[in-house]
Order: sequence, then C-alpha cells, then structure tokens
Amino acid sequence: MKPAEHCPCGSNRAYSACCGRLHLGSENALTAEALMRSRYCAYALGLEPYLLATWHASTRPAELNLAAEGGTKWLGLNIKSHQLIDSTHATVEFIARYRIAGRGYRLYEISRFVCEDGCWFYVDGDINPQEKNHE
Repeated sequence: MKPAEHCPCGSNRAYSACCGRLHLGSENALTAEALMRSRYCAYALGLEPYLLATWHASTRPAELNLAAEGGTKWLGLNIKSHQLIDSTHATVEFIARYRIAGRGYRLYEISRFVCEDGCWFYVDGDINPQEKNHE
C-alpha cells in the first residue's frame, strides 16, 4: 500500500499516519476503537501476525489461515459506538462490509476488548447481537 493512500479503516487519514503505525509496531492503539480499526485494516491487508498479536491470549486461535480466505474483499467499516466500561474494558459496535466471489455481506458485531499493561487486546464478540435479543 502506498503511504499516501487512505487507510482502509475509514478514518480518511493516510495509512502511514493511521493504522500503518500500529501495524509496524511503532505505536500501540490508545483506545479499543483504534485497535478495532487497525484489526479491520489488518484483515483487509491480510496481516495475520498482527491480528494474532492483538488477540487476547485467553481466546486467541492458533492460526487464522487468511490465505484460505483469499477471495474476501473488505469494502468498509462503520463504527456505530465505542463504550469504555472501565479503565481496562471496552466494547466497540461495528458493521464491516465485505465481498466473497462477487456476493456482498455484512458483519455486525459488538466486540469486547481488554487493556493489559497499557495495550488493548480483542477478546471476543457477539455477532449479529440483534438476532440474539429476539431468540
């Protein structure tokens, strides 16, 4: 990705001034929302090591195998809300749009994050939480 290109996270900032700094390890995300944006961007760019490194050890899979999902094209991220529960816990509600083999999809999730030693980590999330409320 060229440094002047807009970051895939939707911030309207250059990648190098946004998620690129987090992906390179020169900075840590200051908020759960910033981590969420950087993780979306990492999915869009196929940065599996970054995704695993920012996934909390208690729920982290051994691998993601993003190469097997090579047909996924990430189209956009919409952060609906970011809630700081306390100084070390937060949630981010978002919708991510993507396309596989020409067909469009939406991932709606409320993700949970934890901050340990000044670093935010993705823990887990509720996918399509509206459906769970109607069961």
